[in-house]
Amino acid sequence: MTAVRAVLFALWFYGVSIPLAIGYTVLLLAPRKAMIEAVRFWARTIVFGLRWLGGVKTEVRGLEHLPRGRALIAAKHQSLFDFIGPFAFLPDASFVLKRELLSIPFFGWHASKGGMISIDRQGHAKALKDLVRAARERLKEPRQIIIFPEGTRSRPGAPPDYKPGVAALYRDLGLPCTPMATNSGVHLNSRGFLRRRGIIVFEILPPIPAELKRAEFMHELELRIETASNELMDAGL
Repeated sequence: MTAVRAVLFALWFYGVSIPLAIGYTVLLLAPRKAMIEAVRFWARTIVFGLRWLGGVKTEVRGLEHLPRGRALIAAKHQSLFDFIGPFAFLPDASFVLKRELLSIPFFGWHASKGGMISIDRQGHAKALKDLVRAARERLKEPRQIIIFPEGTRSRPGAPPDYKPGVAALYRDLGLPCTPMATNSGVHLNSRGFLRRRGIIVFEILPPIPAELKRAEFMHELELRIETASNELMDAGL
């Protein structure tokens, strides 16, 4: 049954995503927020299909901690769905993405139009400066910057490897940082294909206050995200 659901969800995902990606090209001439609203519709459509065809519900916990204005969010990253799901509940998300993704037809065009932030992961110090500069530009509007602190998807239970990008944003933007945990990798593999039925949880945790020392901030961020994510994975949802 899981295999059947996996096929049905894959057909839904591509059957929805490809026509919308093509149709959304007309929004390249529209205001940025029109693209964001269109992407939010796409995300909700994928969430719908994941539940009714894949047998995987999506639950958002900690909504009382959800930032709605200018914010920095650091999120656990286990599957492709971690880029899709948050669009359904965040008002105006701007994800930090690796630059190579912008070269993908349609996806890259829409991501650029929506004001996502691309970084050169091989650029070291320059990449960090470019990241901060782009984030400041996005925050001229009341947006939510979402960064995956590990920089890439990790297997459930794998040792964490937090990169310096999140610390650079935390220091230079002067904002609290809201951690977000998930168990998405238990139910979907890294590319977003169905593994098992259950509940994917995005848990928004209390914000970490601004202006902590770097070491203290990184320790607190990793502790909160990893502890909450491990608890979600151990819960057997």
